[in-house]
Amino acid sequence: MVVFFVRGRITRIVFEEREGIPGAMRILRFLFSVFFFGLHAFNATAFTGTYGINYGRIADNIPSPDKVVTLLKAAKIKNVRIYDADHSVLNAFKGTGLELVVGLPNGYVKEMSANADHALTWVTDNVKAFLPDTHIVGIAVGNEVLGGSDYDLAQSLLGAVKNIYNATKSLGIDDVVQISTAHSQAVFANSYPPSSCIFKDGVAQLMKPLLEFFSQIGSPFCLNAYPFLAYTYSPDKIDINYALFQPTEGIYDEKTDLHYDNMLDAQIDAAYAALENASFKNMEVIITETGWASHGDQSEAAATPNNARTYHYNLRKRLAKRKGTPMRPKTVLKAYIFALFNEDSKGGAGSEKYYGLFKADGSISYDIGFPGLKSSSAASSRISLKEFQAGKWCGSYSLIFSISAPILVLLLRL
Repeated sequence: MVVFFVRGRITRIVFEEREGIPGAMRILRFLFSVFFFGLHAFNATAFTGTYGINYGRIADNIPSPDKVVTLLKAAKIKNVRIYDADHSVLNAFKGTGLELVVGLPNGYVKEMSANADHALTWVTDNVKAFLPDTHIVGIAVGNEVLGGSDYDLAQSLLGAVKNIYNATKSLGIDDVVQISTAHSQAVFANSYPPSSCIFKDGVAQLMKPLLEFFSQIGSPFCLNAYPFLAYTYSPDKIDINYALFQPTEGIYDEKTDLHYDNMLDAQIDAAYAALENASFKNMEVIITETGWASHGDQSEAAATPNNARTYHYNLRKRLAKRKGTPMRPKTVLKAYIFALFNEDSKGGAGSEKYYGLFKADGSISYDIGFPGLKSSSAASSRISLKEFQAGKWCGSYSLIFSISAPILVLLLRL
């Protein structure tokens, strides 16, 4: 047995002498697998750290997937979500170490629910075929299905989730690919104050069996939460500083005796309250979308570059603190930002085209500390050299070497 610390947790790996493979050789094989594929292969969660991003592609002018990889690595963003399983993206992510959640679009949900064989084929062709070179760590089945206007689609969601999960299990990848689905705040009947939040009557009957299944397989509750939209709908009732993580009086929830100094925390705790009311107190909430538009229609006066920068800069600082919310202080908040690029082909409100941290040419939309695409390669090289000279390069790999070196010495003496 080998015992060591990874990210503050004790990990024990037991090597049995079986199938003619000596224990020492099994240790060697384990160390090499960790070195080449990373420790996440032994961890079923789909999120590393606290910060991720949504890579939407409803645009005709954004960089190619290989340039996107360069941009993401320069920005040191490891967690990425896409809304489909486009093979050009999956191929570009091969060997990069970036962790990817792929999406099963809403248009496929009914088919996957009705036909388990189709679900198996989809997972085989779009996930299994790319593992382990492309680190696909999750499948998001549909997006904002419950709470929408298509009741037939909503009724099909659970069946699709089960068939996709069973496909991963049949293919032996259920321990590394997490199944989830993201919800909008339209699933809630009320979210103010946070402790009063419950699921809507029309949603609850479909939500509860879905939550039961996710509870069984260890999946989180995924929420798309936008203080920008809440403020835009009610600018006369909401202090914009509260929405932007700026100093403000905040709100006080009398029932829980908790104070909130920002709206995102309140939105998350509203979800926790709804989950607790539905008897799923222990389920984690992960933010799968949150962002602030930098431009918009006349009715979206808060969509400015300055407000977008303020929201994203403060959110990045908030996530870096690795803390929870007032209702769940010990559960570290994790969030995927929306979005990587401005997407010029999106319909709807004017703001829909301007959620990107980066413009179509890869330059920054506003400065929150990320390098743009044009300077990213050189900046990345300088940082890497500086870290290498300081002895800080490849933290996880240096940990592996520090562990493996004495073990290898012992093995050579056997």
